[in-house]
Amino acid sequence: MSENHCEQTALGIRTPNPRTIGALSWAIVWLSLTSLAAAGSEPLRGELTIHDPSTIVECDGTYWVFGTGRGILSRCSSNLVEWRAGPPVFETPPAWTTNVSARSRGRFWAPDVVQVNGRYLLYYSVSSWGSRNSAIGLATNPTLNPASSGYRWEDRGLVIRSSEDGDFNAIDPGVLQDSGGRLWLTFGSFWSGIKLVELDPQTGLRLDTNAPLRALAWKEAIEAPCLHQHGDHYYLFVNWDLCCRGTNSTYNIRVGRSARITGPYLDRDGGDLLRGGGTLVLDTVGSRIGPGHAGIVRQGSTNWLSYHYYDGQRRGTATLGLLPLRWSADGWPEVPAPPPNPEAN
Repeated sequence: MSENHCEQTALGIRTPNPRTIGALSWAIVWLSLTSLAAAGSEPLRGELTIHDPSTIVECDGTYWVFGTGRGILSRCSSNLVEWRAGPPVFETPPAWTTNVSARSRGRFWAPDVVQVNGRYLLYYSVSSWGSRNSAIGLATNPTLNPASSGYRWEDRGLVIRSSEDGDFNAIDPGVLQDSGGRLWLTFGSFWSGIKLVELDPQTGLRLDTNAPLRALAWKEAIEAPCLHQHGDHYYLFVNWDLCCRGTNSTYNIRVGRSARITGPYLDRDGGDLLRGGGTLVLDTVGSRIGPGHAGIVRQGSTNWLSYHYYDGQRRGTATLGLLPLRWSADGWPEVPAPPPNPEAN
Protein backbone atom coordinates (compact mmCIF):
# COMPACT_ATOMS: atom_id res chain seq x y z
CA MET A 1 0.00 0.00 0.00
CA SER A 2 2.97 2.39 0.35
CA GLU A 3 3.06 3.46 -3.33
CA ASN A 4 -0.69 4.01 -3.43
CA HIS A 5 -0.57 6.00 -0.21
CA CYS A 6 2.12 8.29 -1.66
CA GLU A 7 0.02 8.89 -4.76
CA GLN A 8 -3.05 9.68 -2.69
CA THR A 9 -1.16 12.07 -0.46
CA ALA A 10 0.17 13.83 -3.55
CA LEU A 11 -3.40 14.55 -4.61
CA GLY A 12 -3.77 16.83 -1.62
CA ILE A 13 -6.84 14.85 -0.48
CA ARG A 14 -7.13 13.44 3.01
CA THR A 15 -7.54 9.68 2.65
CA PRO A 16 -9.07 7.21 5.11
CA ASN A 17 -7.10 4.39 6.70
CA PRO A 18 -7.76 1.29 4.57
CA ARG A 19 -7.76 -0.88 7.70
CA THR A 20 -10.94 0.79 8.89
CA ILE A 21 -12.98 0.00 5.78
CA GLY A 22 -13.72 -3.13 3.81
CA ALA A 23 -12.11 -4.05 0.51
CA LEU A 24 -15.16 -3.02 -1.53
CA SER A 25 -15.45 0.33 0.24
CA TRP A 26 -11.74 0.96 -0.27
CA ALA A 27 -12.11 0.23 -3.99
CA ILE A 28 -14.91 2.81 -4.20
CA VAL A 29 -12.77 5.39 -2.37
CA TRP A 30 -9.81 4.71 -4.68
CA LEU A 31 -11.96 5.08 -7.81
CA SER A 32 -13.31 8.37 -6.46
CA LEU A 33 -9.80 9.69 -5.84
CA THR A 34 -8.69 8.63 -9.32
CA SER A 35 -11.70 10.35 -10.87
CA LEU A 36 -10.93 13.54 -8.99
CA ALA A 37 -7.37 13.52 -10.29
CA ALA A 38 -8.54 12.90 -13.85
CA ALA A 39 -10.97 15.81 -13.54
CA GLY A 40 -8.07 18.17 -12.97
CA SER A 41 -8.59 18.76 -9.25
CA GLU A 42 -4.98 17.94 -8.40
CA PRO A 43 -3.21 21.24 -7.71
CA LEU A 44 0.01 22.03 -9.52
CA ARG A 45 3.04 22.46 -7.28
CA GLY A 46 6.58 23.76 -7.38
CA GLU A 47 7.89 26.59 -9.57
CA LEU A 48 4.68 27.77 -11.25
CA THR A 49 5.50 31.43 -11.87
CA ILE A 50 5.30 32.02 -15.62
CA HIS A 51 3.81 34.57 -18.01
CA ASP A 52 2.75 33.82 -21.59
CA PRO A 53 3.46 30.06 -21.40
CA SER A 54 4.27 28.22 -24.60
CA THR A 55 2.64 25.00 -25.69
CA ILE A 56 3.94 22.24 -23.41
CA VAL A 57 6.15 19.70 -25.20
CA GLU A 58 7.76 16.44 -24.09
CA CYS A 59 11.39 15.37 -24.43
CA ASP A 60 12.99 12.24 -22.90
CA GLY A 61 10.10 11.74 -20.49
CA THR A 62 10.08 15.34 -19.25
CA TYR A 63 7.55 18.04 -20.10
CA TRP A 64 8.82 21.54 -20.88
CA VAL A 65 7.12 24.93 -21.05
CA PHE A 66 8.76 28.27 -21.91
CA GLY A 67 7.70 31.77 -20.94
CA THR A 68 8.40 35.48 -21.02
CA GLY A 69 11.57 36.49 -19.24
CA ARG A 70 15.21 37.41 -19.55
CA GLY A 71 16.72 34.98 -22.02
CA ILE A 72 13.34 33.13 -22.20
CA LEU A 73 12.65 31.20 -19.01
CA SER A 74 11.77 27.50 -18.82
CA ARG A 75 9.92 25.15 -16.46
CA CYS A 76 9.91 21.35 -16.53
CA SER A 77 7.98 18.45 -15.02
CA SER A 78 7.97 14.67 -15.16
CA ASN A 79 4.20 14.41 -14.55
CA LEU A 80 2.56 17.79 -15.36
CA VAL A 81 1.97 18.32 -11.62
CA GLU A 82 5.34 18.96 -9.95
CA TRP A 83 7.22 21.77 -11.74
CA ARG A 84 10.76 23.08 -11.35
CA ALA A 85 12.80 25.84 -12.95
CA GLY A 86 14.92 25.02 -15.98
CA PRO A 87 17.73 26.96 -17.66
CA PRO A 88 17.07 30.04 -19.82
CA VAL A 89 17.27 29.61 -23.58
CA PHE A 90 19.78 32.45 -24.01
CA GLU A 91 22.53 33.46 -21.62
CA THR A 92 23.34 36.37 -23.94
CA PRO A 93 20.76 38.03 -26.20
CA PRO A 94 21.29 37.46 -29.93
CA ALA A 95 22.97 40.56 -31.36
CA TRP A 96 20.31 41.19 -34.00
CA THR A 97 17.61 41.65 -31.37
CA THR A 98 19.09 44.91 -30.11
CA ASN A 99 18.57 46.39 -33.59
CA VAL A 100 14.83 45.73 -33.24
CA SER A 101 14.34 46.91 -29.68
CA ALA A 102 17.18 48.00 -27.45
CA ARG A 103 14.57 48.45 -24.71
CA SER A 104 13.89 44.71 -24.61
CA ARG A 105 17.28 44.24 -22.85
CA GLY A 106 17.27 40.52 -23.51
CA ARG A 107 13.79 40.04 -22.08
CA PHE A 108 11.81 38.17 -24.71
CA TRP A 109 8.07 37.60 -24.76
CA ALA A 110 5.54 34.87 -25.33
CA PRO A 111 7.54 31.99 -26.87
CA ASP A 112 6.07 28.93 -28.53
CA VAL A 113 7.73 25.62 -29.35
CA VAL A 114 7.17 22.63 -31.63
CA GLN A 115 9.18 19.55 -32.60
CA VAL A 116 9.73 19.25 -36.36
CA ASN A 117 12.08 16.89 -38.22
CA GLY A 118 13.94 15.82 -35.10
CA ARG A 119 14.59 19.20 -33.57
CA TYR A 120 12.74 21.72 -31.44
CA LEU A 121 11.82 25.06 -32.97
CA LEU A 122 11.27 27.85 -30.46
CA TYR A 123 9.76 31.15 -31.63
CA TYR A 124 9.92 34.26 -29.47
CA SER A 125 8.93 37.94 -29.52
CA VAL A 126 11.31 40.91 -29.50
CA SER A 127 9.49 44.13 -28.64
CA SER A 128 8.72 46.74 -26.02
CA TRP A 129 5.50 47.85 -24.41
CA GLY A 130 2.98 49.50 -26.73
CA SER A 131 5.22 49.36 -29.80
CA ARG A 132 4.79 47.88 -33.29
CA ASN A 133 8.56 47.97 -33.74
CA SER A 134 8.71 44.22 -33.10
CA ALA A 135 10.03 40.95 -34.46
CA ILE A 136 9.68 37.21 -34.04
CA GLY A 137 12.90 35.20 -33.84
CA LEU A 138 13.71 31.49 -33.98
CA ALA A 139 16.01 29.32 -31.88
CA THR A 140 16.53 25.58 -32.42
CA ASN A 141 17.80 22.67 -30.35
CA PRO A 142 17.98 18.92 -31.11
CA THR A 143 16.95 18.20 -27.51
CA LEU A 144 15.42 19.93 -24.51
CA ASN A 145 17.36 17.77 -22.06
CA PRO A 146 20.15 19.95 -20.59
CA ALA A 147 22.05 16.79 -19.56
CA SER A 148 22.28 15.60 -23.17
CA SER A 149 25.60 16.04 -24.99
CA GLY A 150 23.71 17.47 -27.96
CA TYR A 151 21.92 20.15 -25.95
CA ARG A 152 22.58 23.55 -27.48
CA TRP A 153 20.27 26.40 -28.42
CA GLU A 154 21.20 28.04 -31.72
CA ASP A 155 19.63 31.31 -32.76
CA ARG A 156 18.40 31.22 -36.37
CA GLY A 157 17.60 34.89 -36.55
CA LEU A 158 14.63 36.88 -37.75
CA VAL A 159 11.41 35.21 -38.93
CA ILE A 160 9.15 38.24 -39.43
CA ARG A 161 9.30 41.90 -38.45
CA SER A 162 6.81 44.74 -38.05
CA SER A 163 7.30 48.48 -37.74
CA GLU A 164 5.45 51.63 -36.75
CA ASP A 165 4.79 52.18 -40.47
CA GLY A 166 2.68 49.02 -40.72
CA ASP A 167 -0.69 47.98 -39.32
CA PHE A 168 0.25 44.72 -37.56
CA ASN A 169 2.46 43.69 -34.64
CA ALA A 170 4.91 40.78 -34.90
CA ILE A 171 4.56 39.39 -31.38
CA ASP A 172 2.95 36.38 -29.65
CA PRO A 173 3.95 33.57 -32.04
CA GLY A 174 1.90 30.38 -32.12
CA VAL A 175 3.25 27.54 -34.27
CA LEU A 176 1.50 24.47 -35.73
CA GLN A 177 2.62 21.68 -38.04
CA ASP A 178 -0.52 20.36 -39.68
CA SER A 179 -1.32 16.73 -40.48
CA GLY A 180 0.03 17.22 -44.00
CA GLY A 181 3.43 18.35 -42.70
CA ARG A 182 3.03 22.04 -43.55
CA LEU A 183 4.27 24.49 -40.92
CA TRP A 184 2.34 27.62 -39.95
CA LEU A 185 2.92 30.62 -37.72
CA THR A 186 0.12 32.72 -36.27
CA PHE A 187 0.86 35.91 -34.38
CA GLY A 188 -0.37 39.42 -33.69
CA SER A 189 -1.84 41.85 -31.22
CA PHE A 190 -4.29 44.79 -31.33
CA TRP A 191 -4.01 47.08 -34.42
CA SER A 192 -5.07 44.81 -37.32
CA GLY A 193 -5.24 41.68 -35.16
CA ILE A 194 -4.15 38.08 -35.68
CA LYS A 195 -2.20 37.02 -38.77
CA LEU A 196 -1.03 33.75 -40.35
CA VAL A 197 2.04 33.00 -42.47
CA GLU A 198 3.43 29.72 -43.81
CA LEU A 199 6.91 28.56 -42.77
CA ASP A 200 9.46 26.22 -44.31
CA PRO A 201 9.55 22.97 -42.25
CA GLN A 202 13.22 22.48 -43.17
CA THR A 203 14.47 25.86 -41.94
CA GLY A 204 11.65 26.97 -39.63
CA LEU A 205 11.81 30.37 -41.33
CA ARG A 206 9.28 32.08 -43.58
CA LEU A 207 8.53 29.96 -46.65
CA ASP A 208 9.55 32.91 -48.81
CA THR A 209 9.73 36.64 -48.31
CA ASN A 210 6.55 37.09 -50.33
CA ALA A 211 4.55 34.44 -48.48
CA PRO A 212 1.19 36.12 -47.87
CA LEU A 213 0.07 37.34 -44.47
CA ARG A 214 -3.51 36.21 -43.94
CA ALA A 215 -5.85 37.88 -41.47
CA LEU A 216 -7.56 35.45 -39.07
CA ALA A 217 -9.13 37.45 -36.23
CA TRP A 218 -9.65 41.01 -35.10
CA LYS A 219 -10.95 42.86 -32.07
CA GLU A 220 -9.79 46.09 -30.51
CA ALA A 221 -7.99 44.14 -27.77
CA ILE A 222 -6.88 40.74 -29.05
CA GLU A 223 -3.62 38.74 -28.94
CA ALA A 224 -1.97 35.44 -27.88
CA PRO A 225 -3.16 33.18 -30.72
CA CYS A 226 -2.84 29.39 -30.59
CA LEU A 227 -3.66 27.06 -33.50
CA HIS A 228 -4.69 23.45 -32.96
CA GLN A 229 -5.86 20.77 -35.38
CA HIS A 230 -8.54 18.32 -34.22
CA GLY A 231 -10.45 16.01 -36.53
CA ASP A 232 -11.53 17.83 -39.67
CA HIS A 233 -11.13 21.32 -38.19
CA TYR A 234 -8.52 23.85 -37.20
CA TYR A 235 -9.13 25.75 -33.98
CA LEU A 236 -7.88 29.26 -33.27
CA PHE A 237 -7.66 30.21 -29.60
CA VAL A 238 -7.13 33.90 -28.84
CA ASN A 239 -7.14 36.22 -25.88
CA TRP A 240 -9.55 39.08 -25.58
CA ASP A 241 -9.03 42.18 -23.46
CA LEU A 242 -6.12 43.21 -21.25
CA CYS A 243 -3.20 41.41 -19.61
CA CYS A 244 -0.33 42.46 -17.41
CA ARG A 245 -2.35 44.30 -14.76
CA GLY A 246 -2.15 41.67 -12.05
CA THR A 247 -5.50 41.22 -10.35
CA ASN A 248 -6.97 43.99 -12.54
CA SER A 249 -6.30 41.98 -15.72
CA THR A 250 -9.32 41.18 -17.88
CA TYR A 251 -7.85 38.51 -20.19
CA ASN A 252 -10.18 35.68 -21.28
CA ILE A 253 -9.69 32.85 -23.77
CA ARG A 254 -11.92 32.57 -26.87
CA VAL A 255 -12.04 30.14 -29.78
CA GLY A 256 -13.26 29.76 -33.35
CA ARG A 257 -12.83 26.97 -35.87
CA SER A 258 -12.44 26.49 -39.61
CA ALA A 259 -12.29 23.66 -42.14
CA ARG A 260 -9.21 25.42 -43.61
CA ILE A 261 -6.20 26.67 -41.68
CA THR A 262 -6.43 29.96 -43.57
CA GLY A 263 -9.98 30.54 -42.31
CA PRO A 264 -12.56 31.88 -42.01
CA TYR A 265 -12.74 31.05 -38.29
CA LEU A 266 -16.26 31.04 -36.90
CA ASP A 267 -17.43 30.74 -33.32
CA ARG A 268 -20.09 28.35 -32.05
CA ASP A 269 -22.85 30.79 -33.04
CA GLY A 270 -21.43 31.39 -36.51
CA GLY A 271 -19.73 34.67 -35.65
CA ASP A 272 -16.61 35.43 -37.69
CA LEU A 273 -13.50 36.04 -35.57
CA LEU A 274 -12.51 38.72 -38.07
CA ARG A 275 -15.63 40.61 -37.00
CA GLY A 276 -15.25 40.24 -33.26
CA GLY A 277 -16.61 36.70 -32.88
CA GLY A 278 -15.25 34.18 -30.39
CA THR A 279 -16.76 31.50 -28.13
CA LEU A 280 -15.69 31.78 -24.50
CA VAL A 281 -13.45 28.93 -23.33
CA LEU A 282 -12.10 30.22 -20.01
CA ASP A 283 -12.66 33.37 -17.96
CA THR A 284 -11.77 34.57 -14.47
CA VAL A 285 -12.88 32.15 -11.76
CA GLY A 286 -12.40 33.18 -8.14
CA SER A 287 -8.77 34.07 -7.48
CA ARG A 288 -7.65 32.69 -10.86
CA ILE A 289 -7.82 35.99 -12.72
CA GLY A 290 -7.35 36.81 -16.40
CA PRO A 291 -6.49 33.41 -17.95
CA GLY A 292 -4.43 33.65 -21.11
CA HIS A 293 -2.04 32.12 -23.64
CA ALA A 294 -3.76 28.82 -24.33
CA GLY A 295 -1.87 25.71 -25.36
CA ILE A 296 -2.92 22.07 -25.74
CA VAL A 297 -0.83 19.06 -24.71
CA ARG A 298 -1.80 15.39 -24.80
CA GLN A 299 -0.82 12.99 -22.01
CA GLY A 300 -2.00 9.44 -22.63
CA SER A 301 -5.70 9.68 -23.48
CA THR A 302 -6.15 13.11 -21.87
CA ASN A 303 -5.89 16.49 -23.54
CA TRP A 304 -4.88 19.37 -21.29
CA LEU A 305 -5.35 23.10 -21.75
CA SER A 306 -2.36 25.05 -20.43
CA TYR A 307 -2.59 28.76 -19.64
CA HIS A 308 -1.44 31.40 -17.20
CA TYR A 309 -3.57 33.29 -14.72
CA TYR A 310 -2.97 36.07 -12.21
CA ASP A 311 -3.14 34.54 -8.76
CA GLY A 312 -5.31 36.62 -6.45
CA GLN A 313 -3.82 34.79 -3.48
CA ARG A 314 -0.27 35.79 -4.50
CA ARG A 315 -0.77 39.48 -5.28
CA GLY A 316 -1.52 38.80 -8.92
CA THR A 317 1.58 36.72 -9.72
CA ALA A 318 1.38 35.14 -13.19
CA THR A 319 0.96 31.42 -12.57
CA LEU A 320 0.81 28.25 -14.68
CA GLY A 321 -2.58 26.56 -14.92
CA LEU A 322 -3.63 23.23 -16.44
CA LEU A 323 -7.15 21.91 -17.03
CA PRO A 324 -8.45 18.76 -18.74
CA LEU A 325 -9.94 19.52 -22.14
CA ARG A 326 -12.68 17.50 -23.82
CA TRP A 327 -14.34 17.80 -27.21
CA SER A 328 -18.11 18.10 -27.31
CA ALA A 329 -20.26 15.91 -29.54
CA ASP A 330 -20.38 18.71 -32.10
CA GLY A 331 -16.62 19.24 -31.97
CA TRP A 332 -16.01 22.19 -29.65
CA PRO A 333 -13.32 22.38 -26.94
CA GLU A 334 -14.65 22.52 -23.38
CA VAL A 335 -12.89 22.75 -20.02
CA PRO A 336 -14.32 22.54 -16.49
CA ALA A 337 -14.17 25.51 -14.19
CA PRO A 338 -10.78 25.44 -12.45
CA PRO A 339 -10.80 24.22 -8.85
CA PRO A 340 -10.32 26.73 -6.03
CA ASN A 341 -6.75 27.65 -5.26
CA PRO A 342 -5.28 25.99 -2.16
CA GLU A 343 -5.38 28.30 0.81
CA ALA A 344 -2.45 30.70 0.80
CA ASN A 345 0.22 29.88 3.36
